[in-house]
Amino acid sequence: MNSLTEPSTVTTRRMWAILGLVLLADAIDVIDGTITNIAAPTIAQELSGGESLIKWVGPAYMLAMGVLLLIGGRLGDKFGQRRMFLIGMGGFTLASAIIGFAPDPAVLVAARVAQGAFGALLIPQGMAIMTKAFNRDMLAKAFGLFGPVLGIASVGGPVLAGIVINADLFGLSWRPIFLANIVLGVAGLVIATRILPRDDDADRSTIVDGWGSGLLSVSMFGLLYGLIEGSSNGWSAFSVVSIAVGIVSLAAFAYRQRTAAHPLIKPSLLKNRGFTSGMIVGLVAFAASTGLFFVLSLFLQEGLHASPRDASLALVPLTAGLIAASFAAMGGLVTKLGRTLVFIGLAVSLVGGGWVLALVNQSGTDLGLWALAPAFVVIGIGTGLCFTTIPTVALGDARPDEAGSASGSLGSIQQLASAIGSAAVTSIFFHATTSGLDHAMKVTLVVFVAVTALSLPIVALMPRKALSEPHE
Repeated sequence: MNSLTEPSTVTTRRMWAILGLVLLADAIDVIDGTITNIAAPTIAQELSGGESLIKWVGPAYMLAMGVLLLIGGRLGDKFGQRRMFLIGMGGFTLASAIIGFAPDPAVLVAARVAQGAFGALLIPQGMAIMTKAFNRDMLAKAFGLFGPVLGIASVGGPVLAGIVINADLFGLSWRPIFLANIVLGVAGLVIATRILPRDDDADRSTIVDGWGSGLLSVSMFGLLYGLIEGSSNGWSAFSVVSIAVGIVSLAAFAYRQRTAAHPLIKPSLLKNRGFTSGMIVGLVAFAASTGLFFVLSLFLQEGLHASPRDASLALVPLTAGLIAASFAAMGGLVTKLGRTLVFIGLAVSLVGGGWVLALVNQSGTDLGLWALAPAFVVIGIGTGLCFTTIPTVALGDARPDEAGSASGSLGSIQQLASAIGSAAVTSIFFHATTSGLDHAMKVTLVVFVAVTALSLPIVALMPRKALSEPHE
């Protein structure tokens, strides 16, 4: 039975319960991906991890999530979404507990990698479960709730993290922000075992491209490890070799996708100019923006001496602008404007970045927190337009049989770009701190503006219309 065209056999009450569970899982993922923007300096200080730990604590999670997200979806098809959801939730909860009790940087980073890996098993299953169990009306209601809930999570997570760190609950400093996942994860597991449909329709014949997965993992790890360690501890031969291995592995991954019988990314997508252009623009936009957000948090705390709570509150205007723009884009703007909206979003981001650059250039580290609020709103609006619009427009020329692979690829690109951006931009920031934190912030903003500007011409190669529109 096709749940998209025929009534579902699942009761309405159970559908709402499943939706609540999926939203809980996705919200936890968003929160754990963003709270380190605020918590990283405190974590590094208390674990004596230095700059290297600050650079790793966010990207470690995003890297594992991005590399394994496509694989997680395939494993759900092969072994059943319910089974993978339970394994993902259980592993994510255990990894969160290890992070919360981590005695040193090595344990924390390893647990963050595990957390991202189990998250990659968990997150893809929710949409597949809903597609099978929900009728069309319930799916429409579900999709309408994802934006607001995840938007609240993206704002509330860092703000709550800042408040918790400042409160120093039970003398645990930053640790409760991860230990809270134990309660949420156990509750999610209990509910999931009771309400998720059985995996009677799993296709054990589904083939997962192990070689492709391995090459992608080696590539991303090699690039990030070489970048972070080289910029933190000097460009040794090992750092350079690590980056070279990453580049060679990435080329091998691309070749594998063209020749494998069951590739992670359909070869026809790689030949689609509109889709590949969208991936490039998305890679640049996600990397530059995510890296800038992280560095802004560092500058507020290290340069302007804001507490974690005050820094998280100072970033609320940016996140509010992002959420408002996202709703406006999905409310009809992307349908009317298509790729033009991507261009507008990048241009607005440039204005916001230039505004902050002017403020820092004028006042340096004497800059007041709330003087940045208007510029932060502008950056948020530009970012919101891009983050929401780029995936939808990039899929504009994809065939129906390519949509699943294309959507999964863009999700992975977003996570990998976030990891690369956090690592690269923080490396630039720390490298420039020898001349002062205000100088480091200015250098970072110049790089952000330059990279964003260079991506503007590529927008013209993206599909003119978004996915939902008929093509002429």
